[in-house]
Amino acid sequence: MAVKYKVIKKAEPGVIGGGNGKYYATPVVQGERSLEQITKSIEKICTVSGADIRAVLYSMVDVITDDLANGLIVRIGDLGSLRLSLSSEGFAKEKDVTASAIKSSKILFTPGPKLKEMQHTLKFEKVL
Repeated sequence: MAVKYKVIKKAEPGVIGGGNGKYYATPVVQGERSLEQITKSIEKICTVSGADIRAVLYSMVDVITDDLANGLIVRIGDLGSLRLSLSSEGFAKEKDVTASAIKSSKILFTPGPKLKEMQHTLKFEKVL
């Protein structure tokens, strides 16, 4: 099965009126799956009950939140890993970099081997 994509035009950043703009491929989102739907799919392929699956997944969010806040990289087997990234102002001297220099944080996801393989073997189909 091919990943469907469409073409969109994006304006030139910083140019009043958008400038010439360029065209880019963007994936066509075909819906989403809820935790309930994921739970039901997992139930079908293993012997664990839906209640237990949900309990583990909700608990996992709590544990990952704490671990990231404590500076840990969280590795989730073949799924991949999560880590915190910071964006801050730059200064000429190390001593000038304080907590107030931090503008924002992000959670970065690095896919595991199975997800990386999937990315490398994708086929694409343009939709109009």
